Order: sequence, then C-alpha cells, then structure tokens
Amino acid sequence: MEYVLTADGLCKQYGNYKVLNGLSLHVPKGAVYGLVGKNGAGKTTFIRIICGLQQPGAGDFTLYGTSGKSREIIRVRRRIGAVVETPSLYLDMSAEDNLKMQYRILGLPSFEGIGELLALVGLSGTGKKKAGHFSLGMRQRLGIAVALAGEPDFLVLDEPANGLDPQGIVEIRELILRLNRERQITVLVSSHILDELAKLATHYGFIDGGRMVQEVSADELEMACRKCIRVSVTDTSALACVLDGFGVQYRIFSEKEADIYAGINVSRLVLALEEQGCGVESIQERGESLESYYISLVGGRTRKTEPENNMSVGGIGDAATENGMSGKEHDE
Repeated sequence: MEYVLTADGLCKQYGNYKVLNGLSLHVPKGAVYGLVGKNGAGKTTFIRIICGLQQPGAGDFTLYGTSGKSREIIRVRRRIGAVVETPSLYLDMSAEDNLKMQYRILGLPSFEGIGELLALVGLSGTGKKKAGHFSLGMRQRLGIAVALAGEPDFLVLDEPANGLDPQGIVEIRELILRLNRERQITVLVSSHILDELAKLATHYGFIDGGRMVQEVSADELEMACRKCIRVSVTDTSALACVLDGFGVQYRIFSEKEADIYAGINVSRLVLALEEQGCGVESIQERGESLESYYISLVGGRTRKTEPENNMSVGGIGDAATENGMSGKEHDE
C-alpha cells in the first residue's frame, strides 16, 4: 500500500508533560483518514509537526516518502494544504481578497482559479462581503479554500466541524467528500464528532496519551461494530456446520464463542445444534457505535489538556515554513 504520510515513534514534550509519546501512524494515498482522540491526546500537536509549525523531540515522519529531517521536506510540504484549529483569515477582506492574499504569499503567478475555488466551497456569491461578517460555516469553507490555493493533493483539517450548526456540518462533510472523490485529494481529519466522522472516513487512527492505540479501515471497523448475535456453545465446529447449512455470515473467534451476522430463528438454531450434540450456553445481541468502540479502546481515562495555540495554515510551502503559517493569526 502506498502511504502519503507515515509517522514513526514521534515524541513531543513540554517540561515533564509528554504530548506525543512514540506516536506511529500510516495514512494511505486517496484515503479520508479520521484521527480520533480526546482533548489532550496529541492530535493538534501531531498536525503542527507535519505542517512544520513545530519540531518533534524524537522520532520521525515521512511525507510522500521524504523524511521530516530532510532538507527536501520544505519542498514536499508544498503539496499540503491545512487548516489547523481556527481558519486563518483577514476578517476585513472579502473571500476573493483573502484568496488573492494567499496566492501572493505562495508566489503564484496569477489569480487564475480563484473563481473556481470560491464556487467549489460555495462562496462565489459573497461578493464584497467581509469575512468578519461570515457565519462560522462560511469561514470554515473559506479557510479550506485558502488551504486549496496551491492545488495540494493532501489536505489536513483539524476539527473542521467544531462549533458549526447541523447545516454547517453537512456542508463541510459534503465538501470533504467532493474533494476526495472528484479531485483525488487525500484528507487527514481530526475530529471528536465521531458519528459525523463515520460518514466520511475510509481509515481511522485512534490515539490516546500521545500513542496510537489502533489503526483500522472503515470496512474493518464496520465489521467490528456491526450488529450481531453473540453465541456461546460447547462446540464451535458443530456451530460452524449448522451455520453453513443456514447460509449465514458468522465469525468464530474462540473455542466456544462466535458472532452471527444475520437475523436467525433462535429455536431453530438450538434444535439444529442439539442434533449435532452441541449445547448452547448463552445468546445475546451485540453492536457498537463508533463512539462506544472508541471508548472501549481507550477507556474512561482523562488526561491533562495539551498546550494549544490557535493558528491556521493555508497552502504550505517556503512561506509557511519560515513564518510558521501562511495567513493571519487572530483571536477571533
């Protein structure tokens, strides 16, 4: 499998506080990768590191096969567009003028494509209206447009739906899906709105305490979370024989237990197993949401929130690396 981004043992520490503690991660090309973790799990710090806003204390990452320690990483980062926490916008400028400013920062030769970008994010009708008068959803979409100014093929979004109303969340979701499917842009999304992330992601990384707990594809996660009947029997080989006869999907994962992924007549199953000399010890319905799956992975532990700075990055190139961000930091 080809990976756009990998991380290997990344560490970051503030005094005695370890924000990242040996984080490893793999983002496949063409994926929408959902980075899931509590506040303080290390999501934003990790994103800052790959965008060049901070340096790791130990470990390394690769972007399109280029090490984060290589001089070439500055050039490769031009393939990233990012919005880190708050969209970095000039609030006294229109959407078009914000994009023109970003084009200048990136050193692009003309303003060609700005109209197309505004149409892509649904802001072509905003005219001279200043960004400061935009709704939160409109600002978020403008921030994504700024991040797309350099035509990146990897988009990094830190909590893009944070603070949005239901309509704004739907708009951001549809935009991300369109960018991924129509423009083949790989997307890394950190989010705590897990049910919404489940409508987007093709792959997940669950992190806690600065470490990767589990990486899983959406298909694997669906299989783990799908509703099923958990059966405990005295002989799973007999159970397999009966279920094959029924023509249903199932998974045997121990000598006594199996999950059946279909509605089934319990009385018929018990009788069929008795004919095979197999006893039934228990039957129960099971099924998890993404949220409950995540909680079962990391438990209920709480952790001190990591130090954060509100900042945002648009298209990432030399200017972003030298100045820490390509845009304007604000406390809006």
